[in-house]
Amino acid sequence: MTLTLLKVFTAAAVIAFASWLSGKKPELAGFIVALPIASIIALAFSYIEHRDPEASITFAKSILVGVPVSYLFFVPFFFAEKLGNSFILSYVVGLLLLVIGFFLHRYIMTLI
Repeated sequence: MTLTLLKVFTAAAVIAFASWLSGKKPELAGFIVALPIASIIALAFSYIEHRDPEASITFAKSILVGVPVSYLFFVPFFFAEKLGNSFILSYVVGLLLLVIGFFLHRYIMTLI
């Protein structure tokens, strides 16, 4: 139970800090969120909890493949102004692209 609370507090603190910082320095907050902080924390907690190096290595590989695939979410925002898309439309299209990205990720992981 203590480990679960530590995980929840750590993740919440990182998210809360980045959210707070985004109002004052959005560029810095974006950079911090782009760092693999969540991955670093998740990998460490996963290894501490399960003590399975092979699973942790597979987890890290999955993250490495998943990061560029997850960028698909941001593609509609990149072109939103040029195409005249609203935030909501960009958000929904980004989510749909993430679904496609999930299947792409799953396929790539079968090759590794």
